[in-house]
Amino acid sequence: TPQKMTVRDVPGAFPTVDVPGHAHYTIGVVILIVGITGTLGNFLVIYAFCRYRSLQTPANIFIINLAISDFLMSITQSPVFFTNSLHKRWIFGEKG
Repeated sequence: TPQKMTVRDVPGAFPTVDVPGHAHYTIGVVILIVGITGTLGNFLVIYAFCRYRSLQTPANIFIINLAISDFLMSITQSPVFFTNSLHKRWIFGEKG
């Protein structure tokens, strides 16, 4: 029966670099600020688009699509990267 290979079986598959702890925390804080700003800012754009009928033009549909995409990226990606930065490693396991 063939054995299942994992990343740990391949030496040098994902090389690591020794990064100081303060760098992880600095990146985590920056990601948190960008995530909060992106979430709030894009939510306000979406809210204004839905609230005011005069903004609902065909040209603004492209802007609202970008705002929705950016909003979804902010609420899904920022918490993951912020948490990983605080733990200084990937915490969601091999499958994650």
